[in-house]
Amino acid sequence: MYNDRPYLYGTGRRKNSVARVRLYPGTGSITINGRDIDDYFGLETLKLIVRQPLVITNTLGRFDIVANVKGGGVSGQAGAIRHGLSRALLQADDSFRPILKKAGFLTRDPRMKERKKYGLKAARRAPQFSKR
Repeated sequence: MYNDRPYLYGTGRRKNSVARVRLYPGTGSITINGRDIDDYFGLETLKLIVRQPLVITNTLGRFDIVANVKGGGVSGQAGAIRHGLSRALLQADDSFRPILKKAGFLTRDPRMKERKKYGLKAARRAPQFSKR
């Protein structure tokens, strides 16, 4: 359906998730990994996160979004799609940069899972203390 049409592209990352987002001129449908956004994300908050860049730039019905996302959990994937979508919108119109930058959608969230340390059960969780 979209194979031969020109598109705008953006890569988004969050935690362990990587999203490759394509923007096609269209009516506003959002497809994630071949499924509709309503089928892919169960929570309304995650759908809201994905649509935030479109709402803030008033481009909600102008583009069809096709995203391929892998890795991480649903929350990280939603954040990765938002990041990629924001980057792709910059290619559509560079005047969106101050709006998206102020909202923090162009900044890659650097927070990652902390590594497990030896002698501990998790990153900071120590073994249970036993007095006797």
